[in-house]
Amino acid sequence: MIPVQGVDGWRVAVLGLGRSGMATARALRAGGAEALCWDDGAAARETALAEGFTIWDPMAAEAFEGVACLITSPGIAHLYPAPHRAIAAARMAGVPVDNDVGLFFRSLGMGDWAGMDVPPRVVAITGSNGKSTTSALIAHILAAAGWSVQLAGNIGRGVLDIDPPEDGGVVVLELSSYQIELARALTPDVAVFTNLSPDHLDRHGGMGGYFAAKRRLFAEGGPDRAVIGVDEIEGQYIANQMAEGPTDARVIRVSQAKLSGLGWDLVTRKGWLSELRKGRQVASIDLRGVAGLPGAHNHQNAACAYGACRALGLAPKDIEMGFHSFQGLPHRSQRVAEIGGVSFVNDSKATNVDAAVKALGAFERIRWICGGLEKEGGMDALAPAAGAVVKAYVIGREAAAFALHLGDIPHEICGDMATAVARAAADAQPGDTVLLAPAAASFDQYDSFEHRGRDFMDQVGRLKG
Repeated sequence: MIPVQGVDGWRVAVLGLGRSGMATARALRAGGAEALCWDDGAAARETALAEGFTIWDPMAAEAFEGVACLITSPGIAHLYPAPHRAIAAARMAGVPVDNDVGLFFRSLGMGDWAGMDVPPRVVAITGSNGKSTTSALIAHILAAAGWSVQLAGNIGRGVLDIDPPEDGGVVVLELSSYQIELARALTPDVAVFTNLSPDHLDRHGGMGGYFAAKRRLFAEGGPDRAVIGVDEIEGQYIANQMAEGPTDARVIRVSQAKLSGLGWDLVTRKGWLSELRKGRQVASIDLRGVAGLPGAHNHQNAACAYGACRALGLAPKDIEMGFHSFQGLPHRSQRVAEIGGVSFVNDSKATNVDAAVKALGAFERIRWICGGLEKEGGMDALAPAAGAVVKAYVIGREAAAFALHLGDIPHEICGDMATAVARAAADAQPGDTVLLAPAAASFDQYDSFEHRGRDFMDQVGRLKG
């Protein structure tokens, strides 16, 4: 646990008592604060009460009297489409609103760092797609090289739930736009931006608000090094704002296209990762044989992870070794089985169109399982990107409506996962890939994308007998 610093004797309200909320309450108590806890769910309140926390009603009269600040969980809306009533009440009372990420950065450097030979460092990763894989890959590479590393944030443990880092240790944080947008302190040593595509637009009031939330990690934090994917204009914008000039090596640009060559560039083309400094290639890695990172989108993730590890001082050969021992993450281009020469791949995390398009580009002769709860941002990019799709098998409560976006792609309305997997398997020929890449959220039929991915794997398991 990271005890929150500077709160001794304070009364601090905690809104939302899930994984991060309970970790926050415990860290506040460890720092000497009185944590006043609230969740709209009665079961969560009972859990907090059982741990001895004070249950506090934010809507009671004078609820914020004597409260120093309100710490809210990332999933709770604070601006769009409308702020939670407790957050609105806190603002009206003049009480500052923060989150656990802000407390983490405010508290991390106040421990015993003065006596350490190498102060701990923080690598923070954000972006629309690939940030989980990139975060896990960075942590894996560092651990494989013998470094002390912890993975937290939007993946793994809550940011305040980790152990105080050791001398020379690294904390790798995956940060969502929800976590970044409200944090009052953001000071990573290395910040990574993978890419940007439409997502969570209702929460951020549109694409501009979504980008503004991501950009805060760089604009507010001022990292020592920034690793930035520049294949979209948003990444180009951040890189331009961070760099003092084209040769500024504090910015490491990542692209699938040839760059200017004047600074520190990482380029992935035709399965190769090349590191260039001022136009000279200084290292290269063949990614085509890395089983845990299939496809061009994962090669971009690999480049981002490479850049972060190089910024920390790791040698290219150590990074390459880490690539080859990385097994990938569940529900992200996860190879589930091979049956009769047919591969079954679970990419349930492809919850938006851009992620699905990238997954489709990683395989040939695809039997594509898609569909679910459509997100804002449009589906126009699906059909043109599906050149390798032999046939689509559409699931979801609105499967017929989703199928309208597939254009001329041969498709079958299946409705549920069991039917889709059975039909795809029956149609598939040796060399085909049955790919779950829904291009949609899961909440019309499942609790989460993980639940959807497990259902896919269960159905594939039944095929194996």
